[in-house]
Amino acid sequence: MQTKIPCVMMRGGTSRGPFFLASDLPSDPARRDEVLLAAMGSPHSYQVDGIGGATPFTSKVAIISPSQRPGIDVDYLFAQVLVNERLVDTRPNCGNILGAVGPYAIDAGLVPAQGDETTVRIFNVNTQAEVHAIVQTPGGSVTYSGDAAIDGVPGTAAPVKLNFRSAIGSITGKLLPTGRPLDVIDGIEVSCVDVAMPMVLFSAAQLGKTGHESAEDLDADTALIARMEAIRRKAGELMGLGDVSASVVPKIGLLAEPQNGGTISSRYFVPYSCHRAHAVTGALCVASACAVPGTIASRLSGLDSTPPQGVVRIEHPSGTISIDLDVDLVSATPAIRRAAVIRTARRLFEGSVLIPSEVWQDA
Repeated sequence: MQTKIPCVMMRGGTSRGPFFLASDLPSDPARRDEVLLAAMGSPHSYQVDGIGGATPFTSKVAIISPSQRPGIDVDYLFAQVLVNERLVDTRPNCGNILGAVGPYAIDAGLVPAQGDETTVRIFNVNTQAEVHAIVQTPGGSVTYSGDAAIDGVPGTAAPVKLNFRSAIGSITGKLLPTGRPLDVIDGIEVSCVDVAMPMVLFSAAQLGKTGHESAEDLDADTALIARMEAIRRKAGELMGLGDVSASVVPKIGLLAEPQNGGTISSRYFVPYSCHRAHAVTGALCVASACAVPGTIASRLSGLDSTPPQGVVRIEHPSGTISIDLDVDLVSATPAIRRAAVIRTARRLFEGSVLIPSEVWQDA
């Protein structure tokens, strides 16, 4: 006997993963994590005994529930299921998977369609942040077909507009968790910034890289990965996150001057391998860091004395991701008035995932 759990597989942005209703999973977090590990097939390098895709970008889970919070439609809990470790990390958010939350919520009947466009008000449980997703709903139902294209995903689809309304200090509670725009760890300058996702930002040149290498080439440089990881762990302590050796937070950004007409170049690590495109939350953090004088991002973007407003274009291994920014990150009370990005999504599969009954026997 196995336990059947209703499940919808969704692509959100450049990531993919199963979506569950919270009511279909165990209420106990430890048992829930065991169920997610079994469903995804972790720990195993191929996740051959589960539905995970054997990469950090396809081993992600969204857990959705109707919200009881005033002015919010749905709560969204993101879970990063590590491929080769017996660990489910619910500390970070994922902005790519977030791109599919609005369409999923409407399809699931949690939010009624409201005309040609429907705004779904989402509360991210991981970071306690509010995000509004504008979903295309002509004829009263979600459409996934459209003309929007994002780098890292083939073809075109209907746009999903995401506006992050409360992203400063997503986990640490501070824009600059160490209190400084620049720190030196193991002789390397870093900027520790927390907007949508806590990140440790490096200048690629300080680590002997151009910052324009392919993701595959960077992954193959095990000495680089080990050096950045050692600094990331020390940065985690400075950021008030404690021992981060068993957590994917903070993430790493390897930055460089732009090469193809963008604002800045970024290689985003998750944190042990380089993203083939770029995480949305990481893009929000990098773009916001460009607006904080004294950070590595502001220096490399050439915006150290003129913090940006409007579109910040971040070059990544698969192209670019653009963030529409309207912020004040230099005053005593930093504020984000608008941090918007366009993603696309697609509903890929619906049915049930089966897990061994000895993991969880749903009564």
